[in-house]
Amino acid sequence: MNESRPAMPRCDAAGRPSRRTFLRQSAALGSLAGLSVGTGFWSSRLPAEERSASEKLNIGVVGTANQARYSIDNLKGENIVALCDVDEVLLGKAGAEFPKAKTYVDFRRLLEQPDLDAVAICTPDHIHAPATVRALRLGKHVYCEKPLTHTVAECRLVREEAAKAKKATQMGTQIHAGDNYRRVVEIVQSGAIGPVTEVHTWAGHGFGGLERPSDTPPVPAGLHWDLWLGPAPERPYNPAYVPFKWRSWWDFGGGVVADLACHHMDLPFWALGLRAPTSVAAQGPPVHSESCPLGLEVRYEFPARDGQPPVKLTWYNGERIPRQIHGFELGEKKQLGPAGNLFVGQKGLLFADYGTYRLLPEADFAGFTPPPASIPNSIGHHAEWIKACKEGTPTTCNFDYSGGLTEAVLLANVSYRSGQPLVWDAAGLKVTNTAEAERFLHKKYRAGWEI
Repeated sequence: MNESRPAMPRCDAAGRPSRRTFLRQSAALGSLAGLSVGTGFWSSRLPAEERSASEKLNIGVVGTANQARYSIDNLKGENIVALCDVDEVLLGKAGAEFPKAKTYVDFRRLLEQPDLDAVAICTPDHIHAPATVRALRLGKHVYCEKPLTHTVAECRLVREEAAKAKKATQMGTQIHAGDNYRRVVEIVQSGAIGPVTEVHTWAGHGFGGLERPSDTPPVPAGLHWDLWLGPAPERPYNPAYVPFKWRSWWDFGGGVVADLACHHMDLPFWALGLRAPTSVAAQGPPVHSESCPLGLEVRYEFPARDGQPPVKLTWYNGERIPRQIHGFELGEKKQLGPAGNLFVGQKGLLFADYGTYRLLPEADFAGFTPPPASIPNSIGHHAEWIKACKEGTPTTCNFDYSGGLTEAVLLANVSYRSGQPLVWDAAGLKVTNTAEAERFLHKKYRAGWEI
């Protein structure tokens, strides 16, 4: 976004650009109608789960660029009947590609569209729960990007609402659909490295370390700043927040932990059957009231499960990533790589990142033969969800599984911001050893955005 863009005319009372505006904008952008699909009269009359696999869903997408664009590309084989973006320039580009889709700048209006079967929510973190909860309560199938929510309390609410709605859900941890994660899970669960008592997980640099800007430049033409803020406390627009830089601020994101831990911690959660930790202790630089840290080290403890021993999992990012773990160096072309997981078992170690794995020490596993593949390869992360919407089949990152993962991930920031290690009562959704942490489990919402 920049100030040199042409000013955008006003929207109508429903939160949509006017028809005249949209047609003029579409003509200026050029037609991409070859990729568009019709909504289909019959398809809006049958519940999604009663249709055959060949019939198309009516899908709305909240967000139209960047990660949202990735979802649109994976969903456009269905009927894209609604699009939402608070930036009218981006919305216009997407609308030109799908001219039969209704367009909105307010996701609350999109969710009221009566022919919607399902919605994909691809927004900054602070919008995830308000949009997801509304969609579930309206009976929609929901795909939501990671982390599932902005706070731990929101995450529990989303899990509860999903259980009541009985709709197809999937969190956008796309790497879960990759073949490599499946092979690693099979190896760990085969006992090749023995019972696992320790995991080290690391990724990325840091988002944060910033001071709140004091200047108040004009809002770029076409950007609905108040709608972008949504439930967050009111503050003036500044390019320090959008696009993408919102991950550096507590009001909108949660730093690198919220951004990447759902991808990387997903692997030990899956392989070891982890759920809720019993304790979480985070360390980092001095806490800033508004901006996230440039690095964290977080120590989790998980209880014994189904004959497996307790597990200590340590997360590192940014300036807190060590140079070595168990004597192995981290980094490009090193044995452990710049991001990934190191499983520590009684018989050996296993390093895995998104696309590769390595058993260590290598000499101990010379000639190793992996167990036969037992976990079917995915048909695709979005495709799983589409199939589930139509047929009621399971998804691998449904909101119960991914909700438990997200709760654990977000507890890292609760511990860090409260300055205390946490003793966690998952059943009661409370920290039992310090009252200071309570306010970081929840948050307040601006009027009109409550859930």
